Amino acid sequence: MTLYARFAAHLDAALDTLVAAGDLPAGLNRAAVTVEPPRDASHGDLATNAAMVLAKPAATNPRALAEKIAGELRKLDEVEDVAIAGPGFINMKLNDDSWRAELSAIRDAAGDYGRSTTGRGTTVNIEYVSANPTGPMHMGHCRGAVVGDALAALLEFAGHTVIREYYVNDAGGQVDTLARSVHLRYREALGEDVGAIPEGLYPGDYLVPVGQQLAAEYGDRFVTADESEWLVLFRKTAVAAMLVMIRADLALLGIHHDLFSSEAELQAEGKPEAAEAELRARGLIYDGVLEAPKGQELEDWEPVVLPLFRSTQFGDDQDRPIRKSNGQWTYFGADLAYHFQKAQAADALIDIWGADHAGTVKRITAAVQALTGGTTRFDVKLVQMVRLLRAGEPVKMSKRSGNFVTLADVVREVGKDVVRFTMLTRKADAQMDFDFAKVVEASKDNPVFYVQYAHARIASLHRRAADANIVCDGVDLSQLDTEDLALVKLAAQFPRIVETAAAAREPHRIAFYLYDLAASLHALWNVGNDRPERRFLLIDNPAVTCARLFLADAIGQIIRNGLSIMGVEAVEEMK
Repeated sequence: MTLYARFAAHLDAALDTLVAAGDLPAGLNRAAVTVEPPRDASHGDLATNAAMVLAKPAATNPRALAEKIAGELRKLDEVEDVAIAGPGFINMKLNDDSWRAELSAIRDAAGDYGRSTTGRGTTVNIEYVSANPTGPMHMGHCRGAVVGDALAALLEFAGHTVIREYYVNDAGGQVDTLARSVHLRYREALGEDVGAIPEGLYPGDYLVPVGQQLAAEYGDRFVTADESEWLVLFRKTAVAAMLVMIRADLALLGIHHDLFSSEAELQAEGKPEAAEAELRARGLIYDGVLEAPKGQELEDWEPVVLPLFRSTQFGDDQDRPIRKSNGQWTYFGADLAYHFQKAQAADALIDIWGADHAGTVKRITAAVQALTGGTTRFDVKLVQMVRLLRAGEPVKMSKRSGNFVTLADVVREVGKDVVRFTMLTRKADAQMDFDFAKVVEASKDNPVFYVQYAHARIASLHRRAADANIVCDGVDLSQLDTEDLALVKLAAQFPRIVETAAAAREPHRIAFYLYDLAASLHALWNVGNDRPERRFLLIDNPAVTCARLFLADAIGQIIRNGLSIMGVEAVEEMK
């Protein structure tokens, strides 16, 4: 049990004692009671809001309740002092042995330190990337891909069962355009001079091999044939080829989905009709006419009766059509059915979308709430685009892709770890610049370098200790003083960072934490430059050296655990 979990249990026991003594009513909801670091480190090591949260339902004064809780906490051997601040916040200062014990716990738990059971028994479906299958992955897809994959790993680390899903949008007009673009390349492969790629078709050279494949298989059979004879075949072949390319691009980032769901298959299996029938039976779909678009002349608008979902009952600003006037499904109608399908196999759904989809959040949220009776948690994480720069100047587009910079080109230039870490250095809905020069810079201002350098520094200690013939058969952690243990206090926060980041669905919090931990390690390391006795390696003092090596190893373990969640390697040496 980690330190914060242990003190949460201590606090629960203290409250139980007050209940048994009649000083606190039984049955109070303690869900909002927390144990966390105080905002001001000078106030102590741990703080709890228990008195503030429980005083009102207990019909008592928060300060008076705080005094009683503090009295119980003072009985703990690990607690050096308890103070009450303001109207009833309780601050605790722990003795050094409690931090030494946590240091041992880090080493003992190793790769499991910080792993949580808060998500046990809960299955979460995370749908991310889901780019149209019309070409290779580009940097517009990269940030959402990394955020989704890191979030999946974070939730697994917090105890959830996770389904990583990619939704293949292979039922819309864009895949018909893809098929026509491939037909052009098919004719080209058979020797026809197709000239410039017509506007409206996909111009990238990546379609050339698909056209060549079809030419080799079917010869000139479809050169002059009517579109109706080849469109479905070419569409199916092209989508399959694009998915092979997309999987390969994602693999360069270390991303592998558990499930690829096809929109075309969803519709062929009648899933939208099933969702419509379900919602009609509940009175949540009706046939009606939408209001005329605002600002549009009435003579340009014709009222049409459409099946409408009552999304206004769930916070949307208007009811939404699920079919078009020609009977085809709207994007919303198809998405509604898709989310209904996902909800059958998961307790919670998370969608990672580009910020340009912000306008559809309300209606899909309403649909999920309606379809699941409000029992399925649904989150949409909006991801802003990334602006690519090279030494401050915008990056030119890729000729091969036609009009964008491919993800593969970027990964091959700077490396998977740099791309993944950088994508998590800001909150997903904040704007981001990706400067090729800065992301490989060896400086404190580059979080990727700074965190990996911290781990490499720790690894170097063992090599240097071996060179100095220092062998640590046993470690006396009492050799660590308050200055050393200050680093443990930050390290001990990792489990609660994991839990809060998972609850908020925000994997960037892991990156922020690792940067702070690395900064603290570097700061403690640099103290030794001016004060030799503070160095990690003291050749003439093996006892202190071994204790500090133990400390460094624990910090290295947490860096590895955090980087693992982010999908980033912890390097042993900086090259």
